[in-house]
Amino acid sequence: MAIPKSQKKPEEAEDWLTTYADAITLLMAFFVMMLTFAEFDVPAYQEAAAAIANNIGAGEKDNVSDTQELKIDVEDIVFEMQADQAVDVKLDKKGVVIELSGGAFFQPGTARLVDQAVPVLEKITQTVKAPKFQFYNIEVQGHSDDSPIHTEQFPSNWELSSARASTIVRFFEAAEMEKNRMKAVGLADTHPKVPNLDLEGNPIPENRATNRRIDIRVYPMNLTDREKFGKKVDLKGMLGDVSKKPAEAQQ
Repeated sequence: MAIPKSQKKPEEAEDWLTTYADAITLLMAFFVMMLTFAEFDVPAYQEAAAAIANNIGAGEKDNVSDTQELKIDVEDIVFEMQADQAVDVKLDKKGVVIELSGGAFFQPGTARLVDQAVPVLEKITQTVKAPKFQFYNIEVQGHSDDSPIHTEQFPSNWELSSARASTIVRFFEAAEMEKNRMKAVGLADTHPKVPNLDLEGNPIPENRATNRRIDIRVYPMNLTDREKFGKKVDLKGMLGDVSKKPAEAQQ
C-alpha cells in the first residue's frame, strides 16, 4: 500500500494587509490634515471636526462648531428683538460677521449711537462675552458711502468710519470685554457692498444706505494668539489676587 503524499498547507491569504495599509494611510493623512487646520486655520478645523462628528454620530443630535453656535445665538437675538432690518448675521471663511446698519445704529453724520440701538448691542455684547467664545478675536470695521463729509470733527469719511468702529469697540470695553481681543478699523468707502452710483454716474440712495454699515467680525484666534491671550489673562488674574491680599489681611 502506497504511502499517501503529504499535501502542502495552503498559504494564508494576505489580502487583508492591503486594506489595513490603506486604512493606516488614510488615518495618517487625516491627522496631518487636522494638525494643519489647528495650526493655521482654526475655523476650518472646527468645521471639519463638526462635520466628522455628525457623520460618526449619525442619528444623534447634530453637532455644530462654536463658530456656528455663535452665529445661531446672535441670530436668535436679532429675531427676538425684531432687529432683522438693521442687523444681518452670516459666516465667512474666518468666522461670524455681524453687520449693523449705519443708519439704524448711528445718528446721521456722527459717531453717536441712537438710543434704540443700545439694547440690541448690549445683547450681542453679552453673547460674544460668553466663556465659550473667550478665544475669539473681535474686529470692528466701519464703512461709509461715497458721499463726502467735511466737518470739524470728521474732515473725511476716513475719520467718520474709524470713529464709528471705535464707538462699538469702546461699548464692548465698557462691558468688560478684554481690549487685547479687539481692533477698530475705518475703511471709509473703499469696500462697498453694492455700487454707490449707477452706470450714468447718478447716486443710488438705497445702495448708499446699504454701504453705510459696521461689520463686527468675530473669529477664533490661532494657536499663537490663544497662547498669548491665555498668558495675559493668567497674569491679570494673578495681579488681581495680589491686589486683594492686603485688604483681606486687614479683615
